[in-house]
Amino acid sequence: MSGGTDSSVAALLLQDAGYEVTGITFRFYEKEGDTEYLDDARSLCHRLGIEHIAYDVRDVFRQTVIDYFVREYMAGHTPVPCTVCNNHLKWPLLRKVADEQGIYHLATGHYVRKRLIDGYYHITAGADPDKDQSFFLWGLPQDILQRMLLPMGELTKVRVREMAAERGFLKAARKRDSLGVCFCPMDYRTFLRKELPEGSIRPGKFFDEEDRFIAYHEGYPFYTIGQRRGLGLNLNKAVFVKEILPEENKVVLSDWKALEKTEMRLKNCNIINPSLLLDRDDVIVKIRYRKQANRCTVTAQTDGSLYVRLHEPLAAIAEGQAAAFYRDEIVLGGGIIAPLQRS
Repeated sequence: MSGGTDSSVAALLLQDAGYEVTGITFRFYEKEGDTEYLDDARSLCHRLGIEHIAYDVRDVFRQTVIDYFVREYMAGHTPVPCTVCNNHLKWPLLRKVADEQGIYHLATGHYVRKRLIDGYYHITAGADPDKDQSFFLWGLPQDILQRMLLPMGELTKVRVREMAAERGFLKAARKRDSLGVCFCPMDYRTFLRKELPEGSIRPGKFFDEEDRFIAYHEGYPFYTIGQRRGLGLNLNKAVFVKEILPEENKVVLSDWKALEKTEMRLKNCNIINPSLLLDRDDVIVKIRYRKQANRCTVTAQTDGSLYVRLHEPLAAIAEGQAAAFYRDEIVLGGGIIAPLQRS
């Protein structure tokens, strides 16, 4: 229970359905010591007459998510902190605490559903396309999926706010949605500057694809593959970040067409049911949370990675990004984009 609208209504709905509910609030990150979210969650649990647990994992969150986030940018990659947090921290922690409390079911305010298909549980997209969060949950194992309750999956955010207001939880009903990454919701560059020792990020150079100098930049960690805005350039054509070379503090720019690729490789993969994913021609891959879906064929490699052949070119594929596989609205698995291996 984050103290926000979605987890609050999820608790209400579970209680209405007859479940004995225990609320848990993970203390992941608190900007400038702000614990209002914790007070809100505790107050709501008190009004519902349910037990509330506050679980301090700020040190683990820093090691698992924040330090990873900084390392990836410094490596010239594009990190996926929400995917890492959900699959490697939040849901495993829920399972751990539930086991300690003798509780079977796990629930959150995620806008997703699940289905049992051929003996395997799958996350499926939520009913509200604007709030669907299935992209972030491709890495969850079966022993977590089978225990999940997902009361928000069939609802829209508009209806959820109405339900909170109807029950008199006006503060929860009016809370703003969180935007971006919880520990740096606005500009990640400011966050990196604060986290890193002075001098860690130094000015470098932009080059074109022919290795011709274009201009100076603020430091390679401040740029991501496919970026156009915020380059600080005034050219007579649109250019995009094609490549980042950390060792040389060098950023290569190109036109959009040069960013297109027809293949990629994934590491740290999770496959729900291999027969539904591998060597099929009707799989959809997404590397972005919204507004992108490409058909592909996925092949398992001997090193445990996945080779993805795209049926149409896809631009701005960045190392470190997550890729999730779908058929219709069903999540089939996913992985982290890694460099292609050439023989």
